[in-house]
Amino acid sequence: MEYNENMNLVSESGYCMPFNGKNEDVNLVSKFGENGNNNIILETDRYVLKGIADGIVTAIGTNPVTGLYQTTRYDKYEVTYGGIFNALVGFGKKIKAGSILAISGKKLILEVKYDGELIDPIDFLSMIYGNMRMTETGNDSGFPEFDTLDIDIPTDYDDNREEIESLMAQYYPNYLKEIIQGIYHVPEHTEQSLRNVFSMSSMRNCFFETIPSMSNPLGIGERSIPMAVKVQNLLIRDFLNYLALRHRIFLSAMDELSKKKAMTKPSPQPES
Repeated sequence: MEYNENMNLVSESGYCMPFNGKNEDVNLVSKFGENGNNNIILETDRYVLKGIADGIVTAIGTNPVTGLYQTTRYDKYEVTYGGIFNALVGFGKKIKAGSILAISGKKLILEVKYDGELIDPIDFLSMIYGNMRMTETGNDSGFPEFDTLDIDIPTDYDDNREEIESLMAQYYPNYLKEIIQGIYHVPEHTEQSLRNVFSMSSMRNCFFETIPSMSNPLGIGERSIPMAVKVQNLLIRDFLNYLALRHRIFLSAMDELSKKKAMTKPSPQPES
């Protein structure tokens, strides 16, 4: 299915991964769509399974494929824990993030539906994990050791990364404050470049490759890396421009000619 901006799950009680704790290994045995699977299968042996967010238990039963299962509805999401050893919360019970729901068997069969349509549980777990990181609920993540949305974005400034991070720690709050107050004006070419990048990325369907979360509201994935690189370069470049114009601070690697050019507020052409 195609993901969209409305798919982020909202939960007043916060968010929690379904697995018991960070010290328990959870390995992916079978992927979604592999051999016709409508779920993923994880190695778990009598793990405590928890509620992911605000929800309600909507089904408990057995079937030949999963054995004992328990389904919980979270807004438009339905999450089914299959192959469980014991269901600890009964039908119709409301739960919160971190509520103990069940005990797994040796393997957990995890199925997720959104508005009645099957989706990859890994995408759903990635969204929950992103929300956890943003809200800092303090729950052990229990996130399995497989691909997540953590993407290392290369930039033109990687050789000066430590120095730039140090400068950002000191000056970035002032940079944002002075933009809001109109003391520092972002160059027009920078604004136009950002508009061009996002317009082209939208045309190329770079957004909502994954389910959006609070930490990744546009749902960007690997397809969006070229866009992310351009945006990162533009934002770092403007921050350095601010330091040069407002504080006469330059990267230590810059020579005198580069410093003089920085002080003359050059206007490169917008990026496409």
